[in-house]
Amino acid sequence: MKIIFAIALSLFMATASFAQGFVKEKPTNPVLVMKTNFGDVYIEMFPEEAPKTVANFMSLAIGERVFVDDKTKAKVKRPFYDGLKFHRVIKDFMIQGGDPRGNGTGGPGYNFEDEINADALGLHKMKAMKEGRPHTFLPIRNQSDFQRTLVHPLFQKMGIRSQADLDKRMEEVKRRLNDLTLKDAYENMGYRFNEKLKSRPPVKGVLAMANSGPNTNGSQFFINLIDTPWLTGKHTVFGKVVQGMAVVEKIGETPVGAGSVPQNEVRIISIRLHTP
Repeated sequence: MKIIFAIALSLFMATASFAQGFVKEKPTNPVLVMKTNFGDVYIEMFPEEAPKTVANFMSLAIGERVFVDDKTKAKVKRPFYDGLKFHRVIKDFMIQGGDPRGNGTGGPGYNFEDEINADALGLHKMKAMKEGRPHTFLPIRNQSDFQRTLVHPLFQKMGIRSQADLDKRMEEVKRRLNDLTLKDAYENMGYRFNEKLKSRPPVKGVLAMANSGPNTNGSQFFINLIDTPWLTGKHTVFGKVVQGMAVVEKIGETPVGAGSVPQNEVRIISIRLHTP
């Protein structure tokens, strides 16, 4: 009897997985269905990895969070994402949405902090400088970028405010710059990490928060079309596509114009909790 029950349970679980078309990483993780004019996308949320981010996204999506209406400036509570566009699409990179203005400058009228564990992502082991060159994860293309990204934040942290200070501590500066990890560099830029969280890297298919720097999260998000290791530690990953990646990739193929704006409208119809 136990064997028969086990077989029946196995068949039921297999049938249930087939019926819903996807398998979650964790049974308790909620799944949202994002309906778009290109098709439906099912997204598993990661509340243990990014609790505040998941709560913010879900409450905005289903209309349980108050936000500032971008046009009227009034505080309202309704499904935030309904009708918004994917305003930025970059082939072989990502698709971005969640902006009520549709140009990358809008949000819900508030910001909140990142939820990233740099150690879990290995940033504490990666050197910011290797063989005299900046790590490829850093946005450094020229000497000006190098000064702004690594040198000036280090000077500020060390309390160096003049050429005289620099002359006295030049050897220390060289040593500190050589010892600098990516985690150190990002912290010098203003990022704050949380060692209690379980972060994951920004690989293909994940949902992550778009931002304009440390702790500037609001409503904008992106879905990766490829692995993007250079974004590690800069954007909170809080979900992943478990069904409908073909829809995401189709959106990623849509023709774009100036500013990577789709020439054909890509619209979110709604984002709701999936109930199988």
